[in-house]
Amino acid sequence: MSAIAKTVVATGVSSGLGLEAIKQLLGQSQPWKVILGARDTVRTSRAYEALDYERTRQTVSVLPLELTDLQTVRLFAQQTLKGLGKDKIDYLLLNAAISQAPSEPGPHGSKWCPSYVVNHLSQHYLVHLLRDKLVESRSRIVFVSSGAVRNADPEAMESDLLAASGATSFALYAETKFAQLLSAHWWRRQLADSCEVLAVSPGLIPGTGLGRGSGISIPVNTPDAKPVSEGASSILRAFTRDDLPEDPEQIFLTSWGEWWNKEVYAKSLDKALQDKWCPSRDEIERLTNTGSASLHPSSVV
Repeated sequence: MSAIAKTVVATGVSSGLGLEAIKQLLGQSQPWKVILGARDTVRTSRAYEALDYERTRQTVSVLPLELTDLQTVRLFAQQTLKGLGKDKIDYLLLNAAISQAPSEPGPHGSKWCPSYVVNHLSQHYLVHLLRDKLVESRSRIVFVSSGAVRNADPEAMESDLLAASGATSFALYAETKFAQLLSAHWWRRQLADSCEVLAVSPGLIPGTGLGRGSGISIPVNTPDAKPVSEGASSILRAFTRDDLPEDPEQIFLTSWGEWWNKEVYAKSLDKALQDKWCPSRDEIERLTNTGSASLHPSSVV
């Protein structure tokens, strides 16, 4: 009897670490149905066409997704749900991230910098849009986080995350990933009875392209640096671990395979902060006017 295919919906898997993670997934004996969003669907389709995997058992669908524009997030969710039909989502992988200094206007007139919109707000909105299917499927939601959250200053976020704020790339990356971790905790609270929500760090991975355009560069000989293949394996470990801690706030899986002591990321456990930086679907749609073609200036958060 052939195994039943599992479905993963993913962001941030067009290249680098994310592409390697899906490549490893497609190499498994378990059949997979992969639905991924990509800004450049042609280039991404070619990248997946070049992979060597068993196409009679594994399927990959590439749909357009531009995370700087919440309208395309909505369209991606609609196309995903239409393509799924009655099938469930086994895993939602939220891997997309950029690292750019906020020196330019926000995307599509947003008051927020591109890194904030991509790394947190758009993917938080995507979970809202897929929520009913995720609950029905009893999905596992995996947020790809970073140890950089330890360096975030929550009090500086309201100013640093604005477009053209002048914040450094290092501060911005830590604070946007911290906002994303707040989202993981917020969704863990909202979906506690139906979905498993985890955060995972791939480790320190040079050469992923994350720092492109930011000036951030991680030398390959940096202590504790890991190859892309190992970082991808760390991400996929979050798919299979079934030894979730009894403490519901201990959701962060490290790159070395241990559950991080929650004192390390204690700042993200503040429920008031979680609520502040995790707007409802109605708030996002009302204040960003996602019914139009672009992301308008907003006061979300």
